[in-house]
Amino acid sequence: MGWEKIYSLEKLISKGRSLQERYDVFSFDLFDTLFIRRIHDPDLIKHPVARYIANLARQHGISKSWEFIQKRRDEIEQHQRMETAQKFADHEACYPVFMERLLRELFSSAYDPNLLEKVTSYELDMEQAMLVPRSRLIEWLEELHGLGKRILIISDIYLPAAHLKRLTERAGFQKYAEDLISSADTYLAKASGEGFRLVEDKFQLDKDRWIHIGDNPISDGLRAHEAGLNALVIHDPGEKHRKAIMKRYINYAKGKPFYRGRALQQLMLPHEGENVERSELYLEGYNFLGPLMGGLVQEIAEQSRERNITKLFFLSREGYTFKKVWEKSTPLLFPDQELPETEYLYVSRMALAGASCAHEGLTRSDISIAFLPPGNRDFRDVARIFQLDIEKLLPHLDRYQLYPDTCLTPRHTGFNKQHQLQLMELLDDQSFQEEIKVQTEPANRALMHYLESVDFFSHERVGIIDIGWLGTIQRFLYNSVKHREDCPVFHGYLFAATRGVEYPADNKNDISGVIYDRNRFDLAASTILYARDVFEEACRAPHPTLNGYDLTEDGFSLRFRTERDEIGQAEKEQDNYFAPLQEGIIDAAERYGAASALLGRSMADYRPWFNYCLATKLAFPTSREVATIRHKHHLDDFHGAHTPDGAKHKTPRQLWDASRLNLCLNPFLRIRFFWRHIKDVVRN
Repeated sequence: MGWEKIYSLEKLISKGRSLQERYDVFSFDLFDTLFIRRIHDPDLIKHPVARYIANLARQHGISKSWEFIQKRRDEIEQHQRMETAQKFADHEACYPVFMERLLRELFSSAYDPNLLEKVTSYELDMEQAMLVPRSRLIEWLEELHGLGKRILIISDIYLPAAHLKRLTERAGFQKYAEDLISSADTYLAKASGEGFRLVEDKFQLDKDRWIHIGDNPISDGLRAHEAGLNALVIHDPGEKHRKAIMKRYINYAKGKPFYRGRALQQLMLPHEGENVERSELYLEGYNFLGPLMGGLVQEIAEQSRERNITKLFFLSREGYTFKKVWEKSTPLLFPDQELPETEYLYVSRMALAGASCAHEGLTRSDISIAFLPPGNRDFRDVARIFQLDIEKLLPHLDRYQLYPDTCLTPRHTGFNKQHQLQLMELLDDQSFQEEIKVQTEPANRALMHYLESVDFFSHERVGIIDIGWLGTIQRFLYNSVKHREDCPVFHGYLFAATRGVEYPADNKNDISGVIYDRNRFDLAASTILYARDVFEEACRAPHPTLNGYDLTEDGFSLRFRTERDEIGQAEKEQDNYFAPLQEGIIDAAERYGAASALLGRSMADYRPWFNYCLATKLAFPTSREVATIRHKHHLDDFHGAHTPDGAKHKTPRQLWDASRLNLCLNPFLRIRFFWRHIKDVVRN
């Protein structure tokens, strides 16, 4: 038979199965045969490794650019190939040999044998992240193994067999092979034909009962035929086309920032056995929200290193998803592990509101925040939010001719400006404020015990991570702890900062929006405002909202909202509905980390692509997209039960509230809403 070129994987497997009775031994090439690569050029793996080595060198006081390190690696590897060529037909190199030479040269007296293992492990992790087993070929491999056939894996590469086995074992198919042979161990490769003769002698094979399968027409086809065995060579046009697309995006990205994010998304795509049927919610999480969350945590990590932040606190409940994305994406993005500690912090606006008043009392900004939700009307709502005993406050209210049900906001019927002035006078009353402090002091003490239990005060600088939008939780948290001498500096990072209420930033407490910030004009990113509730509900943890902190004999306890009432059941229903969306986000995180590490780019590079995705998905969505990811129950723990006066408070209709029929049939609906959005953004 000689060797035969086959143009599809299905035909290759079909041909192999038709011949399997004639052969006892099946040898397979590894790369581009049993494995396919997400990237078009395997040498791209070397770039993140060079960056990792540069960071390790910097830790030892050695300043070398990653480009210099990459150049020296190529030179040392080439030198070894020239040495090998003097003794062997193949110009092969061996990774542990040339990498050790490189590290010894760079680190000199600071060289440690553990360095080689660290670098090797990271390179193999990056290799693994960029490799995908060909599922149908692996199924045939399993079938051959079940028939008692001898299976060998032969590879021409600078990685020795011990390293390759780490890749195949993680992929789950090494158990089907009798052995794995690498040219790096003997410097005898398939490219010269010597590799086949080595395998024949080592395993005592009958060439008439041995067939080889690979992808290279020379080393896997012609050389196998010259060595006296038959071979099947796959030439897959689909794979070549996919790699050509990847190459084009990466080349475009060098001069066109838009394509940096497009290349990232292309690298994250699933292949082969990864490409299974998923729900539409999962796909939205993986393709749309996943890259955005990855960009968020990458930016936070980079800023944490720059600002010497030593611990990050991911605020419940949206911080649950952010923390999981962090844990999945950062190992490959930041292998030097120079990252802050992380902690999931149980907080909520309701839980912190009262505790924040223990030292300063109830402030005017607190009142402004309390009356932002249109359902809040009177002092009963203030007492509910700040967890105050209104009965004990009645004498103070009475002094200023106020009652618990006096309307204090112009949105509702019965409002009188005089009542608002009386409320401001009440806030200036010291005896009233003393009562507020007495009532909220236990919650503040319980909060202190909780924060001490998570080492909150053991750090000079901390990062506070939340979804958005006004920074209210961080405001309340800072007000609760700023009286302490060991209060750390707060650096707040929001997914999006809308800044509807001015944030009181100072040199110990700042906040910024990563994906969108109203202080940074960005029309495309501002389309987040179309569907803020979707982002909130999609990221929330599958546990009830925290209602408060209680003092106990042991220190504190966390009080959560019950799941038995109507609101609790609605929360649970919402969590279950968005579970596939969260699964997609978290699955995307690991791919984001690997792809971004390979590209060596940052959030700023991906922003043009992210802005495009936000504008198309939120401002110009298909009706099906809206129906799929539109929230069912948005639960606002601040919102009261009052209904605003319709004449005084008209909530503008939103695109994402439109019916599916309207979205389908009204051709100008999206344009009209987008034009209104542009005017709102420019005005504000």
